[in-house]
Amino acid sequence: MTTRNTYECSQCHKQTSITADTLFHGSRIPLTKWLWAIYFLGSDKGSISALRLSKLIEVNWRTARLILSKLRTAMGHRDSLYRLSGVIEIDDALVGGRRKGKRGRGAEGKTPVIVAVESKGKRAGFIAMQAVDSVCHDTVNKFVAKHLNEQQEVHTDALPALNIIDNTQQHEAKVTPSELVDEWLPWVHIAIGNLKTFLLGTFHGVSGQYLQEYLDEFCYRFNRRKMEREIPNRLLNLAIIHAPIHSY
Repeated sequence: MTTRNTYECSQCHKQTSITADTLFHGSRIPLTKWLWAIYFLGSDKGSISALRLSKLIEVNWRTARLILSKLRTAMGHRDSLYRLSGVIEIDDALVGGRRKGKRGRGAEGKTPVIVAVESKGKRAGFIAMQAVDSVCHDTVNKFVAKHLNEQQEVHTDALPALNIIDNTQQHEAKVTPSELVDEWLPWVHIAIGNLKTFLLGTFHGVSGQYLQEYLDEFCYRFNRRKMEREIPNRLLNLAIIHAPIHSY
């Protein structure tokens, strides 16, 4: 129907929009602005802030924030289809926050994150990251069940909360003083360092409320780092095949 931007079946007369059952479904944001947002987000390997995107596509900050939120959530859903395998390093980190305060596990304004990285010898494979309320048996167990195939070779430090990994994996834990960290858990610490640079470089810190979205984007980019030029097209395809995400 030319007046309503919908198509109508000549047989049953059911009407549908070209954006139905996609990430764009029900959005009042012009499709051209969505497409530009996908291009800008996908083509800048350092990501893009909502403020900068709002200026580039001429929308307000809240609209830009909503677009980015939906795209990052879709990235996370896509990577949740994969399971890590082989030799896997797991560790935790404190990430995000905008307040200065004490360091360590009680640091103010920080969110605990569980990180897993496939170790492929001289390179890292796929990664997964999950923001949690605390690093404990329950959160570690759920993370491992979601992101790892069973009976993989898993390396960790001696944090007691990680002992639960013994139940489903070939788990080896070692006490790792700072001078030995790079030998036992090299790739997971590189990934954590890269994540913190990513968050501070573009966003200057992220609140715990939205941290998982940024973790999802970081992992999506990292897992496709050898195909950076393809990310805009892959992100567009993802938006087309992804189910609608309702605003909140």
